Amino acid sequence: MFKLYEYSPSGNCYKIRLLLTQLNIPFSRLEIDITKGESRTSEFLLKNPNGRIPVLEVEPGKFLSESNAIMFYLSEGTEFFPSDRFERAQVMQWLFFEQYSHEPFIATSRFWHMTGKAEEYQEALQQKQAPGYTALGVMEKHLEKNDFFVGDRYTIADIGLFAYTHVAGEGGFDLSGFPAIIKWLDRVQNQHRYISIKQ
Repeated sequence: MFKLYEYSPSGNCYKIRLLLTQLNIPFSRLEIDITKGESRTSEFLLKNPNGRIPVLEVEPGKFLSESNAIMFYLSEGTEFFPSDRFERAQVMQWLFFEQYSHEPFIATSRFWHMTGKAEEYQEALQQKQAPGYTALGVMEKHLEKNDFFVGDRYTIADIGLFAYTHVAGEGGFDLSGFPAIIKWLDRVQNQHRYISIKQ
């Protein structure tokens, strides 16, 4: 059975829980509290020398890190990852976008708010607003003409972008000006075997 080492409030960890659940793959969860330095212990660093979560133990002693790499590993050969070569590349394109143009602004803002550091990082939070809204704007423009991000069907590209977008409000981002995103969030939440981030 897969073992997921995670910090459950993390959107990056939620991606893996959601995909595993939707694939109907059993897994166990081991909580790693990053706010207490538990991902920096010598024991955990043997699993991921980068000291970050999530980490998926795919078999005893064999570990995979980076949320989007884990999703790629789990989804290959399933309905969540296209067979068409160009569409596969498009999925990767959106996952790279998520990590470099979306996650650093929306996810980080949410984490600071969640951990009570919003006042301490007030200036940095302000600096993250514009690029965060720019990323949301890119998504909105795409979703005005498409139900999902690739091939007009639900894939790991949607899971990757959904994880932090649906909780963007917890990071100080107002989604009311993004009607296409709001409709897409609803479509994702209506997918088979959907679970919330708090499950």
